[in-house]
Amino acid sequence: MSRRRRRKLPKEPFEARIEDLSHDGRGVTTHGEKKVFVHGALPGELVMVRVTDRKRSFDEGETLEVIEPSPDRIEPLCPHFGQCGGCSLQHLDPQKQIESKQNTLVQNLERIGKVTPDTIWQPLTGPQWGYRRKARLSVRYVHKKERVLVGFRERYGRFVADMQECHVLDQRIASQLGRLADLIYSMEARRTIPQLEVSCGDKQCALVFRHLEPLIEDDLQKLRAFAIDTGIAVLLQQAGLASVHCLEPAKIELEFEVPEFGVRLAFGPSDFIQVNAEMNQKMIHRALELLELEKDDRVLDLFCGLGNFTLPMATLAGEVVGIEGDAELIRKAKENARQNGLENASFHAADLSEDPGSAPWLKQHYDKVLVDPPRSGAEFILPHIAASGASRIVYVSCHPASLARDAGILVHQFGFTLLGAGVMDMFPQTGHVESIALFERKG
Repeated sequence: MSRRRRRKLPKEPFEARIEDLSHDGRGVTTHGEKKVFVHGALPGELVMVRVTDRKRSFDEGETLEVIEPSPDRIEPLCPHFGQCGGCSLQHLDPQKQIESKQNTLVQNLERIGKVTPDTIWQPLTGPQWGYRRKARLSVRYVHKKERVLVGFRERYGRFVADMQECHVLDQRIASQLGRLADLIYSMEARRTIPQLEVSCGDKQCALVFRHLEPLIEDDLQKLRAFAIDTGIAVLLQQAGLASVHCLEPAKIELEFEVPEFGVRLAFGPSDFIQVNAEMNQKMIHRALELLELEKDDRVLDLFCGLGNFTLPMATLAGEVVGIEGDAELIRKAKENARQNGLENASFHAADLSEDPGSAPWLKQHYDKVLVDPPRSGAEFILPHIAASGASRIVYVSCHPASLARDAGILVHQFGFTLLGAGVMDMFPQTGHVESIALFERKG
């Protein structure tokens, strides 16, 4: 059996001028004939680089010294920045962060999709700190240190960052990081709890404790006491998602409101919701504004989840049809519609990562379409969107490359015009690019 030969790392660091910023927040330079992606470096800077990994077509490195700093470099707020992998851009001025994301979007549209929007919208921005209401935190018992670590993984992903504070997490959870570490260390199960899942609604936060072995009664009592004292609900998960259940209190009600449209959405602690509550409100407003909904419109909402867009749209349009691949999310979306008294919203489960074939909902006419796909995009459903008769499509994207690919298809194959596009700062301090685009049918 052949083995992949490990490429030798250069022993000596080298000096480099940083040319650009990558999509994940690393500086980009050229050394020899290869691109090098450098952690901790900003465009224009002269830095000393140490190569940390070699690939066939590029290398990876880290900044040892900033010789000539960028005027856009700032002091990171968090003392764990650089070690913790939760953030990658705290050293870059927030205004420059969003400008870089806007540039990434435009470059992807032009390079991959071969399209240029008629208008580049001003970015949507929100809170820079304390915004993250959904997260998965790793847990590790460190025998040599006789302590437990609770936090995001380190930058290279192998170890758990030794975090005493976090400025991007919802502060209802961030303020408890040290206490959670002490709590788990005091438990018999400290070696068999690998992660905590964070989920916060408008009024309540929940923590799902993943445990690999059954918990003894003493450990359960400690978790109950933590929940009662902090007001943070504690749930347990020993196997798959179906095993998640409440420990304290006996029942939880996680929900968030979209006050502009008078709707509330209930969700479970493991359900997908947008991580940034304030940005979600702004995103919904922008999407519905772009759709220009009228009271007799029939609207198709693809990858609808719990109804984040569906229910607000149902308050303005004649009928909204939501499609989602997760049957459990569809069940909850239907319940959310019922709880909000919206009888003009219907939902269907369908895998949109493949051709949905002859599904009855697909054969209907729609006036407008909203699509909010995962990172892989919406390539398989685009022909059906084009065939629906919709005059307007709003595309919400969490990955600019897949948006660019799909934009090229809509424009070049199906005759739509890309009227506008812009970014939304859903994940400040990170390289994550969330964006929104508007397509209109020609003629």
